[in-house]
Amino acid sequence: MQGGAFIARFCGGGGLSKKLSQEVEQLASVATMLQSDYQDDIDIWNGSPFAWIKAVGSSRTRGKIGEQIVSGWLATKSFNIARSPDSDADRLVETKRVEIKFSTLWKSGIYKFQQIRDQDYDLLICLGVSPFDASCWVFSKKEIMRYWTDPLIKDIVGQHEGASGAVAWLTIRPSAPSVWLSKHGGALSDAIEVLGTKTGYAGPKSNKT
Repeated sequence: MQGGAFIARFCGGGGLSKKLSQEVEQLASVATMLQSDYQDDIDIWNGSPFAWIKAVGSSRTRGKIGEQIVSGWLATKSFNIARSPDSDADRLVETKRVEIKFSTLWKSGIYKFQQIRDQDYDLLICLGVSPFDASCWVFSKKEIMRYWTDPLIKDIVGQHEGASGAVAWLTIRPSAPSVWLSKHGGALSDAIEVLGTKTGYAGPKSNKT
């Protein structure tokens, strides 16, 4: 397509703010034409209490937000939470070293928990948020390492071999999770029950004598 025809197709008819320069107006028109290709993913988050997280560009920052959400959520359930003294775990929950992974719902309808490593933690918590729902799974390190090497389990696969060793991704479709995941949570209340069992925490003590 010739330059004049391109501009006529994407920028014809005006309609953009007069405050924009001609060059920016042309660029904005192209972006507007592409919007429909991505709008479905944007629209499903409209009005969601988690929409602002999708707007955070850095995956590292979103991971930090996920850690803080999990910490705050567990605190509301009266778990004892503290920061980990080193980078091999994200938090201490009761007496357990806990690694936290976080994912928002992908356009394909999956959660993808990345950068799972063989390092010094006791439990792995995976929290996924959809526009108006959330799911959580809790694994011991021994369990996640066993699943990682099980050829019959396709949900967790090696991602790459980095400077700090092997890395895996865990992919979960919350609308139809694999059967093997059922004992690790799913619904938030189920995950809390699993976490309570794995940490030995039975809930806040009653004040009754």
